[in-house]
Amino acid sequence: MGLLKEIRADLTEAMKAKDKLTISTLRSVVAAVQEAEVAGASATTLNDEQVQKVIAAQAKRRVEAAEAFEQGGRPEKAADERAELSVLERYLPEQMDESALVEIVERVLADGGHSTMADMGQAMKAVNEEVAGRAEGRIIADLVKSRLS
Repeated sequence: MGLLKEIRADLTEAMKAKDKLTISTLRSVVAAVQEAEVAGASATTLNDEQVQKVIAAQAKRRVEAAEAFEQGGRPEKAADERAELSVLERYLPEQMDESALVEIVERVLADGGHSTMADMGQAMKAVNEEVAGRAEGRIIADLVKSRLS
């Protein structure tokens, strides 16, 4: 079953169970996917990998919003955002632990001969291909930068 079909099936189940949090979160995901499908010159159907990227972007927005609410003194709103994030995380690949990520970064830097900050872009591209969405870009960038400087 495709990821979008799975999300729609889960949305139907959430509606039957009257789970308001899951309903609103999954509706926003479906809307974001539909928006991504019609964006650009011509409408296309997204594959599972592209749907995952849309969900990852939604998850990132939830994290940023939760942090902003925390800093703004609105812990109840931050908790709402984190609850929505937990729903989204069901559809994302499991995140790598830091030790495995460090190992990949060091191997890619050694294999590619990346040793200076001028190689940052190439190194990031190589690491991101290997990691494939299982780690946050900011964390990867920090690790690569610390190894190159």
